[in-house]
Amino acid sequence: MSARKRTLLKLIILGDSGVGKTSLMNQYVNRKFSKQYKATIGADFLTKEVKIDDENLVTMQIWDTAGQERFQSLGVAFYRGADCCVLVYDVNNERSFQNLENWREEFLAQASPADAENFPFIVLGNKTDQDGGQSRVVSEKKALSFCAASGNQCPHFETSAKEDSNVQDAFECAARNALKNEVEEEVYLPDTIVVNKSGSNKSGCC
Repeated sequence: MSARKRTLLKLIILGDSGVGKTSLMNQYVNRKFSKQYKATIGADFLTKEVKIDDENLVTMQIWDTAGQERFQSLGVAFYRGADCCVLVYDVNNERSFQNLENWREEFLAQASPADAENFPFIVLGNKTDQDGGQSRVVSEKKALSFCAASGNQCPHFETSAKEDSNVQDAFECAARNALKNEVEEEVYLPDTIVVNKSGSNKSGCC
């Protein structure tokens, strides 16, 4: 029987506290949005299996990290092994946008990817729905300039986790870009599982 080709991708979401990282992840994975704000402590992750371009079966492991400074040191351990980094800012908060470069530099320093210059980043400007767009202070033009300066054709999406605007497209773009760097790390899973003679099939995690 032919083997199924499956790739495990690890995506890290970074950005200031309150920009909507958790809401974006929950909207993408669970298609749910909550108005209640609860700060992430340390890091949390969800997984979602998707098919990219009708041929690549991808299991996305999406890590949502704490945005508060006092928790940043806890998140460092989760950066390593990432295949893509999603940088999030609030279009209504200039400071959250200005801090993107700090998040980007910290990620590269702590994750130490093999090819830092070509590591895939994607930038999301969230909360476009707030006040009907009247309170936004970061223009799309300014965000695109940041992406251009970051190099490696860094994609940019303006999103609304509340209205599910561009959320699906953004994460699929992140997965697609991560796949470009994952050619040699694909995991092949057999269609059948061989059970040992005792009839038990134990599994565990480390």
